[in-house]
Amino acid sequence: MKFLLSFIFIMATLSSVASHVPEELYGDWSLDLESNEAGWLRIADNEGEIEVSMMVNVGSIRPLKGVEVKDGKIKVPLKTYRDKGKEGGILSTNRAEIWSEDGKLTGIIFTHFPKGNQSIEDPFYGIAIPPMPPEPDLSKVKWGKPIALFNGIDLTGWEVRRPQKINGWSVEDGNLVNTTPKTDFSATGAYANLMTVTNFEDFKLHIEFNIGKDRNSGIYVRGLYETQVVDRDSRMQGLQGVGSIFGLVERTENPAYEGGKWQTYEITLVDRHMTVVLNGVTTVDNQPVSGPTPGAVNTHPMLPGPIYLQGDHTSVKYRNILLTPRIK
Repeated sequence: MKFLLSFIFIMATLSSVASHVPEELYGDWSLDLESNEAGWLRIADNEGEIEVSMMVNVGSIRPLKGVEVKDGKIKVPLKTYRDKGKEGGILSTNRAEIWSEDGKLTGIIFTHFPKGNQSIEDPFYGIAIPPMPPEPDLSKVKWGKPIALFNGIDLTGWEVRRPQKINGWSVEDGNLVNTTPKTDFSATGAYANLMTVTNFEDFKLHIEFNIGKDRNSGIYVRGLYETQVVDRDSRMQGLQGVGSIFGLVERTENPAYEGGKWQTYEITLVDRHMTVVLNGVTTVDNQPVSGPTPGAVNTHPMLPGPIYLQGDHTSVKYRNILLTPRIK
């Protein structure tokens, strides 16, 4: 039943007295969960008020109410899943408790299934994320030789993240193709996401994509930050639009093409700052990215990670995937 935890995502804001929270809990954290899901947490003091944000894999970023600080613990109500076929029927309720133990951030996610009167626990601890480094001077960065991540013949060098899901990925006419029946924009689906076997640090990524009208995919660099893949006129615009870092850094303009045409991304990640060039136009210019995108497979920005392509959304095509590593 632990797989249900993969659908938990929370961004919660708490107004309380800052002194109620142990000082060592402040900051950004990558969460090491027993379930191996990707988790992230931020606890901040905003002029004497506590702000708490927490993410476990995917979901909405809407703020949640009802967070409490009591007896040295932060208590966070997470998402409630309801039975779509029965009005008011609850499939599961989820909550988290966070505290300091021997000076370390510790916690548990509790999931309760009312129908079976069952509960499971997913313990975790926090790994501190260093503060954001200064903006890098990209003119001084040294680059290695480009690496072809896709050979145009087969899926060598790639693997699906969750093998239990349906693999819709194949190679057709030299293109990396994902085929699914899904046409809506809901967050997850029955089909698998695809990622490189190799993990990478800082780099430049060249990748071309072809997304149909009203279709949706995404490119995660280092498994952390998603560059959105939708068409020019998609209902997903602004922070969620093509050329943006999904939900985190908004594009400055929209140079995308209509659905069904090949488009080109040049994505640079250096020192937790990203530059995005879409069809030859810079839409994000060396901007800091302060947290992971929902759906990330890795939440610690100091660790290497894969190139990760969304396949659990809709059909999409990719080609000419070249990665140029940074030489430190």
